Amino acid sequence: MVQEAEKYKSEYEEHEKKVEGKNAHENYAYNMRNTIKDDKISSKLSAADKKKIEDAIEEAIQWLDGNQLAEADEFEEEDICNPIITKMYQGASGDMGGGSIDEDAPATGRSGAGPKIEKVD
Repeated sequence: MVQEAEKYKSEYEEHEKKVEGKNAHENYAYNMRNTIKDDKISSKLSAADKKKIEDAIEEAIQWLDGNQLAEADEFEEEDICNPIITKMYQGASGDMGGGSIDEDAPATGRSGAGPKIEKVD
């Protein structure tokens, strides 16, 4: 009985890790979507930066919807939103110039894994 409990414990831990990763990624995507809809934030973003964030969020949400059984390691983050939001906050004390961060950077992560967006702490 103890051996059976140990077997199920590891399966449970792996499942829990997967669910936590999915939930964290999904929550972040929706929180970021709400953040950029806020007029105080949105008005400080250039159109290109706002579009880049919106595209990354939409792709992440679509990927999550289509990959409900993804493994925990597929819920990694890439630096998409963080440099844009950081630039916006730095620009709050000066001119943001309306430019965009790294126009040539891809809006999503590596192929085979889910789209990635980075958490802003």
